[in-house]
Amino acid sequence: MNVAYTPGLQLREQTRIERIRRLPIAGSIRCEAGDTVEPGTVVAAAEIAGIMSIVHVANKMSTRPEEIGRVLAVGVGEHVSQGQVLASSKSLFGLLTTTCVSPVSGTIETISDITGNIGVRRDAAEICLTAYISGKVARLIGTEGVVIETVGALVQGIFGVGGERSGRVLMAVDQPDSVLHEADVLPTHAGAVLIGGALVTGQALRRAADVGVAAIVVGGIIDADLVAYLGHDIGIAITGHEAVVTSVVVTEGFGQIPMARRTFDLLKRLAGQTASVNGATQIRAGVIRPEVIIPCIESATADPHSDGNPEVMPGSFVRVVRDPYFGIHATVISMPSNPEMIESGVVTRVLRLKLVDGRIVSVPRANIESLSGS
Repeated sequence: MNVAYTPGLQLREQTRIERIRRLPIAGSIRCEAGDTVEPGTVVAAAEIAGIMSIVHVANKMSTRPEEIGRVLAVGVGEHVSQGQVLASSKSLFGLLTTTCVSPVSGTIETISDITGNIGVRRDAAEICLTAYISGKVARLIGTEGVVIETVGALVQGIFGVGGERSGRVLMAVDQPDSVLHEADVLPTHAGAVLIGGALVTGQALRRAADVGVAAIVVGGIIDADLVAYLGHDIGIAITGHEAVVTSVVVTEGFGQIPMARRTFDLLKRLAGQTASVNGATQIRAGVIRPEVIIPCIESATADPHSDGNPEVMPGSFVRVVRDPYFGIHATVISMPSNPEMIESGVVTRVLRLKLVDGRIVSVPRANIESLSGS
């Protein structure tokens, strides 16, 4: 039997999932292997030293650098608060007071009688790393992080924005071809992972952010609405660091595209469960897919890990990722061995597909992605 290997989005109702949680620098691990964790559980932490702020004391006090010692109110090693007086002096028989205050909170690290400057090291910032998903700590990675393991549903999207969020899965629409409008977003959706259909409008996105929706999972989105929501154009680097209240995962593509029935039905069956969502996306080397993870720790069975290059063979369910059938789901009915000429005049290997509307078409193998599922 002919078999092809192609990048694909994973759609699995029951699979074993591992996520590496790693600090940017060495820190301290706050859990043990085997511990049960929730999305908000802090599993590791580290302190990053604050930056140095230079205060030009001599200039501000109108004194010579070598004379700042007589006007200083602090010394090296002292902790100061933002707005605290660092130096002061009186003039006009004590009627006029001149002061220099600290622009930040931190520790006095340097005092120079050559430059007349004081260096204030800002307070260290603590980085707390959470588990992101419900599960168990599978193993520790030295003092850098941990690996969290769980069993549950995994839905990958084609594009997303916003960082890691978690919340209860709630259905905002009844059908995968429905549009998620502003009126569909309710105050009771605060903190939820809201499931839409074919499209989320720009007004609905803004309403979701106002309400405090954790994330929206939807089939399609208009690019202009997304740019308006973000407040800037979408870059070509990795997404996921946008300063937005509500993360967004798009499962099908840009435009009004119905969510795949299998995806919609899976999310509908799992409504009420707690999901972890990450909108981070990278489409270049080291592909990162936005995802929805809905753990089911009690389950005893799970299918094997996906290797990231699913097999495609007759009967496989795929999605076309190039025009003229972009976004359409189909079933592979045959895999001709010999290259064929396509409409553009290029001779290439193709797949014979049956589209969801019943049409039989030939599509270059490079123009499809597998929808691996349970």
